[in-house]
Amino acid sequence: MPFVLDASIVACWALDDEDDRVADLTFERIRTDEARVPALWWFEVRNILVVNERRNRLTETATAAFLRELAQMRVLVDRSPDETDVLTLARRHRLSVYDASYLELAHRHGVSLATLDKQLGAAALATGVNLLGSESS
Repeated sequence: MPFVLDASIVACWALDDEDDRVADLTFERIRTDEARVPALWWFEVRNILVVNERRNRLTETATAAFLRELAQMRVLVDRSPDETDVLTLARRHRLSVYDASYLELAHRHGVSLATLDKQLGAAALATGVNLLGSESS
């Protein structure tokens, strides 16, 4: 079953010194299931990579290799958010509009959300969206 993939998970995959059970589970899941992401995900992932190049946690070569691997994964970009719902979720749960876009996408499609962001995870649970890696996913 498809799921929504937050950029925080992808950051964990890209950085060798990061390790998380949910990120590992999500990596296994994307081998067989499609991930859905809001359009801003493309920018978020690349920003994470460039920032970590500046911090000397990644090289340009490592970034390029990671992006090639990521391009092979089944990631569907959703370009049609429900603006009213995104804004409502951001306001109600004190999320950035960026984070609310992941939650809106998961809610709209009735799928689980894979995230390492605690505030986004709490908002997901409060709105009835399952978190990948939780017992109810």
